[in-house]
Amino acid sequence: MTDPDDDGPGGDDPGPTEWIVGEREVGVGPWPGGPAAWPDDPRLDPELLAAGDRRNVVDRYRYWRREAIVADLDARRHPFHVAIENLAHDANIGTVVRTANAFLAAAVHIVGRRRWNRRGAMVTDRYQHVVHHPDVADLAAWARGEGLVVVAVENGPGAVPLETTDLPRRCVLLFGQEGPGLTREAAATADLVVSIAQFGSTRSINAGVAAGIVMHAWVRTHAT
Repeated sequence: MTDPDDDGPGGDDPGPTEWIVGEREVGVGPWPGGPAAWPDDPRLDPELLAAGDRRNVVDRYRYWRREAIVADLDARRHPFHVAIENLAHDANIGTVVRTANAFLAAAVHIVGRRRWNRRGAMVTDRYQHVVHHPDVADLAAWARGEGLVVVAVENGPGAVPLETTDLPRRCVLLFGQEGPGLTREAAATADLVVSIAQFGSTRSINAGVAAGIVMHAWVRTHAT
């Protein structure tokens, strides 16, 4: 899959490409010994070998070309997808993308507005497939064609507790806009609706947090 967003980067800074924690640099410096000592591995990027790799990637991928990282991730991705409605440029979408990358989701699907705030993704959208759907009907048609169960996340009548539910292995986890939650169209599309247990005074939790909770529930059940 490719990112079909041909309208540009969304109008926001995509995030840092170098990471500093306090006074400590994150990552690695140039490969010791200079070019003569570079490994003979086509996955490695000569520019990173020469200058160092300060990206926010696990050590496994130090000095790797971005395309090589994506190819390796593609060989291991989990068979769940994440979808979120984007009706008002929801700032949580970046967090959802970042978390989907951490849990190795197959793809993130943006439903509604094409442009989204990439700041919260912290450049993980470079490694995570992001797909756009103009509306819920388009997402639903795609999911049916792929044989995926649509699992909506919403606290309301008819929802079953996430804590006592086994999520389908091949599914799309569908989240609503921060604040109003799922639209009626999205809720009607779902094959299953799950709720997250809450014990405080607020009606709902942050959409980015909810996505992380449900993705981790899938991982606990299905990931090896």
